[in-house]
Amino acid sequence: MNNALIVNIFRFILLLAIQIIVFNNMNFFGYISPFPYILFIILYPVNGNKSGLLVASFLLGLIMDMFSNSGGIHATSCLLLAYFRPFIFKFSFGLSYEYQTVKLNDVLTPERFSFIFVSVLIHHLILFVLEAFQFSFFLDVLLRTILSTLFTIILCIIIIYLIKPNKR
Repeated sequence: MNNALIVNIFRFILLLAIQIIVFNNMNFFGYISPFPYILFIILYPVNGNKSGLLVASFLLGLIMDMFSNSGGIHATSCLLLAYFRPFIFKFSFGLSYEYQTVKLNDVLTPERFSFIFVSVLIHHLILFVLEAFQFSFFLDVLLRTILSTLFTIILCIIIIYLIKPNKR
């Protein structure tokens, strides 16, 4: 087995377990719900198998739906985030994405931050729109998306720095 595959399987299981055990039970002020499990999709290797990412993202969302009893909104959000990921890379990194020189585990730069921000924003917007599914809840969806996105980005950056490998 490839070392990158083992790391991705471990990351998949660990982030999913932490999300289900810890973060699914958090809801601050009724508007802030952290979802750092999407870090698996964000940190998936740039040159990794694209169809493997789509399948893994769907499974990630499906397992979240089973534990959250949410009827498929996590699977849809994760699948769409995985599908739009190359476009978000091009938006954030430009030509360096096409040469596959992007490493998200390095020091936080504006490009890396914009990639994380846009990814989390897209996931949360899709998730909360599908959850409400009514135009009358537009302001509620917008407020939940903004606050949860900010909180999730902070958690994702903390997690990235905690799992970042040392360069000795």
